[in-house]
Amino acid sequence: MSALPDLFTAFRETLGRTALPDETMGRVFLRLVRALVHVDEVVVFAYHQADRPLDLFSTFSPADYHVFVALYQAGPYLLDPFCRHARERRAGLYRMRDLAPDRFYSSEYHRTYYVQTGLAEEVGFFVPVEGATLVLSLMRREASGGFSEAEMAPLHQAEALVSDLVRLYWGGVAARFGARAPAPGPWARLNLTEREAAIVELVLQGHSSESIALRLGITTGTVKVHRRNVYRKLGISSQTQLLSLYLAERDPDMTRPGPLSGSGSFPVKGQVR
Repeated sequence: MSALPDLFTAFRETLGRTALPDETMGRVFLRLVRALVHVDEVVVFAYHQADRPLDLFSTFSPADYHVFVALYQAGPYLLDPFCRHARERRAGLYRMRDLAPDRFYSSEYHRTYYVQTGLAEEVGFFVPVEGATLVLSLMRREASGGFSEAEMAPLHQAEALVSDLVRLYWGGVAARFGARAPAPGPWARLNLTEREAAIVELVLQGHSSESIALRLGITTGTVKVHRRNVYRKLGISSQTQLLSLYLAERDPDMTRPGPLSGSGSFPVKGQVR
């Protein structure tokens, strides 16, 4: 019963209002989820086609904002399982671990970016709206531990309410992205074939050779041959260098210094551990 005052306060802010500023809507959502479960951080991103995601609301300190938002928007979002799922426009509440590829937690992306967040678990409400998908992420740091099944239950019960609120107050977010032609992918500029590009994208996302073979309908041996050819074509010898090239093609500042210069990590300020 102690959660009721927070719920009442949250919804009072929406009464009689057909529009809310991002900060106000974010605070409404924050009060709602904190009335249901403990969360350490909340962030709301809008995803639209191949565009860089928009951050609509977050609870981070300035130092954490650099890692979770500014650095993320500079390139790592492209390999984020949440971003990939958002582009599929499937609604629901999902755990990161349920969307992540089989080798995600040993991937270069996880080692050089995601581990810096210091998160024990991340779950997200995925809400497709016209032309975009919003992801409202609930985060727990290592000290708090993950979400139990008992804690997930009220979040699942809140899915319809969260979706209705998002569609009402953030439903027109796609217009903020503007109309522009999508930029060519980084692998086209590096002269990789379509098949080679598909394979290295899946490698960087954290898929094993077996998983890639199943997704593309080819043999594991063929996957390995393509990977060797890509490494030879690009003049590299490791996934660290592959990731660095990928991000450098998206944003030249992402890897100065970085994996190619020997540090093995992104140039992060205010690193979270």
